[in-house]
Formats: sequence, structure tokens, C-alpha cells
Amino acid sequence: MIEPIEGLPSNVVGFKASGHVDAGDYQSVLDPAVSAALASNDKVRFLYVLGSDFEGYTGGAMWEDTKVGVGHWARWEKIALVTDNRLYHDAVKAFAWMFPGDLKVYPLADLDAAKEWVAS
Repeated sequence: MIEPIEGLPSNVVGFKASGHVDAGDYQSVLDPAVSAALASNDKVRFLYVLGSDFEGYTGGAMWEDTKVGVGHWARWEKIALVTDNRLYHDAVKAFAWMFPGDLKVYPLADLDAAKEWVAS
């Protein structure tokens, strides 16, 4: 499941993933919020939290994630991933050079620092 994170500036979209994430989560929650932010901002910043109860993505969700990321490639200004999951932490760090804009990975305990950085 993906839930929006409220209280962020208009150029920052934020979400928390928990349990299993499927394609429907992207289509009903993430995609509309990203599209709305892009409609009123040239560049968008992205905060994504993989909660401690996050269990993984379905194949359809991974495809939707790829479509969102690549579909707006030049418009990502900052990306903050917040997770204690070593697999995702290490994978994102290893491929950070491929991401557009600035990217940082934070542990769950530093969620407030991640919010501050992505909004600044």
C-alpha cells in the first residue's frame, strides 16, 4: 500500500509504502499526485519512505515505478529515500549516479532530516 505524506511544500510529493505495493497503488495514489505536482512545477522533489512494515513490490508495481521515474526523467530535482531495508538502501546507493537530480538515502530514524533536505 502507498499512502501520501501530508504537509509538504507544493513542489514535494511524499509517500510511505507499507505491506505489499502493487500497480493499483501507483495508478490510484502515486501517479495522480506526481502529475498534479508536475502540472504546477517545472521540477518536483520526491520523498519516499519504505516503512518498517514494507514487504515488497509486485512485478506490476515495479513496472509502474519505472514508468513514473523514466516518464518524468528530467523533472526530478531531488529524491530522498528513507528506509532501513538494506537491499533497497544499497541498490539505490549503487545506482545513485544514474538518477536525475540529487538523491540521498536516509534511515527511518532520520525521516525529519530527509523531509528538511528534500524541501530545502
